[in-house]
Amino acid sequence: MLEVMPRNARLRIAELEAQVAERDARIAELEAQVKALTRRVAELEAQLKQNSTNSSKPPSSDPPGVRRTPRVPTGRRPGGQPGHEFHERELLPPEQVDRFIDVPAPERCTSCDGKLEGGQRQVLRHQMVEIPPLKPLVTELRCHVLECAHCGTLNRAILAPEVAGHVFGERLSAMVCLLVGKYRLSKRLVRDALSDLLGVRLSLGAIGNREQEMRKALSTPVAQAEQYVRDQDAANLDETGWYEGKENGRHRRAWLWLAATSLVAVFRISSSHGSEVAKALLGEDFAGFLTTDRWGAYNWYDTALRQLCWSHLTRDVQGFIDRGGEGAPIGQALMEERNRMFKWWHRVRDGTLSREDFERRMREVEQKVGLLLRQAAVCAEEKTAGTAAKILQLEEAMWTFVHVEGLEPTNNFAERLIRPCVMYRKTSFGTQSPEGSRFVERILTAVTTLDLQQRNVLEYLTDLLYAHRRGLPLPSLLPFTTNVQAAPPA
Repeated sequence: MLEVMPRNARLRIAELEAQVAERDARIAELEAQVKALTRRVAELEAQLKQNSTNSSKPPSSDPPGVRRTPRVPTGRRPGGQPGHEFHERELLPPEQVDRFIDVPAPERCTSCDGKLEGGQRQVLRHQMVEIPPLKPLVTELRCHVLECAHCGTLNRAILAPEVAGHVFGERLSAMVCLLVGKYRLSKRLVRDALSDLLGVRLSLGAIGNREQEMRKALSTPVAQAEQYVRDQDAANLDETGWYEGKENGRHRRAWLWLAATSLVAVFRISSSHGSEVAKALLGEDFAGFLTTDRWGAYNWYDTALRQLCWSHLTRDVQGFIDRGGEGAPIGQALMEERNRMFKWWHRVRDGTLSREDFERRMREVEQKVGLLLRQAAVCAEEKTAGTAAKILQLEEAMWTFVHVEGLEPTNNFAERLIRPCVMYRKTSFGTQSPEGSRFVERILTAVTTLDLQQRNVLEYLTDLLYAHRRGLPLPSLLPFTTNVQAAPPA
């Protein structure tokens, strides 16, 4: 028969067991904290490693020392290369020359000192371009007043509607808006530029009034441009951060959206970063091919009609490599497939590779990229696996350009168009009111669209204000058209 354990011993054992259980719980708690802190450190280190080469951050945010992929040296000196096409300033035709000065040939030969007479003559043309002193054209309308001899009523001359209430002409008003919308000058810089270059003095309030008049004049042409984009077979969408007004003493967050085709680009400022803005820009009936990045606001659109931007995908793959771990070799293999694809694509564009051969070669690339992404989604660390899984959800949209002629594999076209707007935001800190946002989005639409069509922006804006003030049909922003019917001011 086993000896009965003393009571004191049993109590001591129970006490020790409780201490062990308490310490086990504390160890488990500390292990969980260490695991969470280790994950947090990894996340913070990954954030520190983010730059424009492996994330969506702009190049302007890169710290010193960021190394981009170096170009392979060609061994050639900078500048024009032997055999390149020579470019020089073209001479204006004689009917566009304001003054001619004949420079006589020398009387004696510079080689043999013989007298020059009876030889073959020719004229070498050399043109100099200069700007005459600029002076504003000031027109004073002198309104006469006659007193009625019968009743004593003063009868004043009535100004035409297009003159009454306007102190500044159409071209000057258009120039003010052009300096703001295209050259990104602040109101104060516009005021100073007009004073220094033209001798015209405007107040800041007068410049703001010119902007609002242009906002109203552009309402109908911009609405027509929006409809034009919705009717096209392909479009590019992009968005960037913006500010509109203030909230609790801080700039209120907004976004500048862009919907672009090859000849028309439409901008819109919205407080939303969601899909409803993209749907409003494209319209419910849009059925063309859509090129975008991976932002979730575009996921409502049919994947079969969508092309993901490979510039953004390249940064994702570079992120796989930079984060290291199991995802690094997968990212390196993906980058090699990406490089093969672009090498062939450049040959397709320059005509040295047929589209049939390109599509045939791309079958292997598509299969290998899909396999590598699936490996990353399973084997790689958490961040890399999550990115790979999100890309796989849109896998079909990675390869639309392979099978659709005329479609580009990147969204660089939209990126180039929206880049000046980013610079505009950095210097202006956005807009202060919805009315200011309407002016900015409409003037950006007009300036960008006219540049795409290689039309003179100042002439268009001048003609627009001329028609707007007189109730005439407004000049159109669309290619191959002339005027649109004026609408009530917006």
